[in-house]
Amino acid sequence: MDHDGDASAKGRLTADVITNAPRAYDPAGEYALDLRARRIGEIENLSASRDQYDAIDLSANEIVKVENIPPLKRLRTLYLSNNKIARVNGKELATSCPFLRNVVLTNNKLGNLADVDGLGECPRLTMLSLVGNPVTMKENYRLYVIYKCKALKTLDFQRVKASEREAAAKTFGADDGAAARAKTFTPGEALPEAKEDVEKEEQVPSGPTPEQLLALKVAIANAETLEEVARLEQALASGVVPKDLAI
Repeated sequence: MDHDGDASAKGRLTADVITNAPRAYDPAGEYALDLRARRIGEIENLSASRDQYDAIDLSANEIVKVENIPPLKRLRTLYLSNNKIARVNGKELATSCPFLRNVVLTNNKLGNLADVDGLGECPRLTMLSLVGNPVTMKENYRLYVIYKCKALKTLDFQRVKASEREAAAKTFGADDGAAARAKTFTPGEALPEAKEDVEKEEQVPSGPTPEQLLALKVAIANAETLEEVARLEQALASGVVPKDLAI
């Protein structure tokens, strides 16, 4: 009887599953471990990866908590889209993965502003996606996350502007509980101060930006058909960003 196969069928992240999982370099130059869509219910045994990967993809599983992560000093990117995550142990994440830069938590269950506090423990976190989480509908969501995650450059595939940092500091600098008293901020809508920055922004360089590359990877993780996966993977390989890609 194949006990390892049986464990995998039940959603266990065993050492054998990790050892036998696909891995490859992506167009961004990251060596990635693919653990997508295996009905994994909890993070475990990642030490079996031997800290050999720049990125680990745990999208489309059944993970509820981000915890139990061993020291992974090489890890730069963590894909966790389409799970059931309601809690992130940010202090453990920051300690175990000190060079973590990109975290994709699209379509999960984070519901309150306090649920993102732990992510602020990651000192090098520059890209974060929380699209599709209930927390994004909370008052002052974007400003709160920017205030907590000091190094962020991109939140939900939108650049963090200097004016947003200033507004976040003014809103929450003296009191993190100020969210209840501050004005409503609609997710995705530019702040009044941010609109003044539009003409001052640098020109977008030719070719896919890091944000576009990450958006493509998230779109692949969320694709529902093999045809869509193939189309997006071709775009990722060629570097030609589809016009319908939402960033």
